Amino acid sequence: MTKSALAIFEDFKIRRHYDEKTETWYFSIVDVVYALTESKDPRNYWKVLKHRLLKEGNQSVTNCNQLKLQAADGKFYKTDVATPEQLLRLIQSIPSPKAEPFKLWLAKVGYERIQETADPSKALDRARTHWKAQGRSQKWIQQRMMGQETRNKLTDYWQAHGVTKSDDFAMLTNVIHQEWSDLSVAQHKKLKGLEHENLREHMSEAELLFTALAELATRQIAEKDKSEGIQENKAAGHKGGKLAKQTRLQFEEATGTKVVTSKSSLPDFTPKKRIKKRTN
Repeated sequence: MTKSALAIFEDFKIRRHYDEKTETWYFSIVDVVYALTESKDPRNYWKVLKHRLLKEGNQSVTNCNQLKLQAADGKFYKTDVATPEQLLRLIQSIPSPKAEPFKLWLAKVGYERIQETADPSKALDRARTHWKAQGRSQKWIQQRMMGQETRNKLTDYWQAHGVTKSDDFAMLTNVIHQEWSDLSVAQHKKLKGLEHENLREHMSEAELLFTALAELATRQIAEKDKSEGIQENKAAGHKGGKLAKQTRLQFEEATGTKVVTSKSSLPDFTPKKRIKKRTN
């Protein structure tokens, strides 16, 4: 399931496309080039820039994807697109005063990441400060951080045992989520009125707890069974998710409350309204 939209940079429209499967935005490169340079021929500008970057050995940007995006004439044409990471790298190679704010931000972020590599606690402090600024409770923050640590240990296990592609990570995550919650990740996001937002950032304390339980059980089952590759880790995911579901059902019966909820934990969040097209 995918969707397209326009992003506005100053007075310039930038075509973009969101892939819900990979949770990735793709932006039209020629639109970004035009917005930053106001070149009379942004396609040629990009062609020359791409050739120069290729000669420099930069394949991360030049090996970009192509998607069919709608042009001004209403027709769809194959267009070079870039992920946010590729786009930020590309902006560094465009001499434009408009690109300077992006470059300064990149320098700041890069310095912060160097600091966090030397002292990982700085990354935790930054996340905690960010969540506090959003109005999160201390209990929610603790639950979120605990869940992230559990998630990291699971993905580390997958990486070390034959699971390396991002699509496979997403598939295994969905297997676990479907088992414990009776909803796929996409269905859970839709329930909360989310589009490209991170689902975990909108989970309640209980949802975070049961997600962590399912992922903890999955990892420990995988370690016990010495799971290797996609299929064996998928089987562990089914078992771990089912164990968390059994606990969830007992919890719901004892408390009289549902764990999976349509509410967002983010204060003042306005769910996206799904408007159905009328058919005659």
